[in-house]
Amino acid sequence: MSPLLAWGVVAGVTLGLGLWSLASLVPRLGRPSLASRVAPYVADFSDTARAMLDRRTVHPLPIIGALLAPGAQRGRQLLGRALGGGTVVSLRLRQAGLALSVDAFRSRQLAWALVGAVIGTVLAFTVSRSQAVPLAVNVVLVLVGCVSGVVLCDYRLQRIAAARMSRMAAELPTVLEFLTLSMSAGEGVLDAIRRVSRISRGELAAELGGVVSQVNTGVPLTEALTRLSAGVQLPALTRCIEQITGALERGTPLADVFRAQAQDSREDAKRALIEVAGKKEVAMLIPLVFLILPTTIVFAIFPGIFVLQVGF
Repeated sequence: MSPLLAWGVVAGVTLGLGLWSLASLVPRLGRPSLASRVAPYVADFSDTARAMLDRRTVHPLPIIGALLAPGAQRGRQLLGRALGGGTVVSLRLRQAGLALSVDAFRSRQLAWALVGAVIGTVLAFTVSRSQAVPLAVNVVLVLVGCVSGVVLCDYRLQRIAAARMSRMAAELPTVLEFLTLSMSAGEGVLDAIRRVSRISRGELAAELGGVVSQVNTGVPLTEALTRLSAGVQLPALTRCIEQITGALERGTPLADVFRAQAQDSREDAKRALIEVAGKKEVAMLIPLVFLILPTTIVFAIFPGIFVLQVGF
């Protein structure tokens, strides 16, 4: 196949998809049905009506997805067998606050792997044009790009989860102090959690809002808090929830429990800050020892050596 014919096929397929997408946005001719006219008025309590209002008449993406679904499913299975750790991925997705399933994340990893393979192919083609290289080198470049895409996608998830956990750990003392104030003012524990989740902004407040939503659906408060602890697995939050659930079961005054947990969280934050400062202090010695000190020694010794070599 000639390059011109290949580009013609690609351009034709792209044009067809674009025209199909534009045609899907054109309103359908003819009188609308009774169901479509009634749907906007019952969309608040009817799932069928909401689905009818949300759907498109014609769209190429579902058909393309149906064609690629078997291959994508096989790729997710192979990737899951190669990497494993479905439970770890599910935990990281929960900690990152992403509404994704493990299969959806595997699909994202496949997309990153495809992008990496394309970059590796472009790099291999560029290297081949400049100089003759063995075929094995080109294959290795493509494989390295593919594996790099998978690893970078997983590393990005780890960074997002770690950053969100750090924000929650930093918000925990303030949230506990707000809960202590609410409890001291005479509110119940559920009302205090509801108030803090409503007026606060942050990751932990959003998680507490989820706890309130679960309680409103009939889940006991202790069970909802236990689910939060098991899903997030933040050590400070886990200790706090264990103390709160224990106090609820024993009937201990919760204001004192929240006050003690807030003080402990402050102490943990102070300890973590001191540890970070110690690590930064050691890191600050690296340029001093390996850059500034050798430069100072060179400037101190080199003039004397130069004078001795010249003979003055």
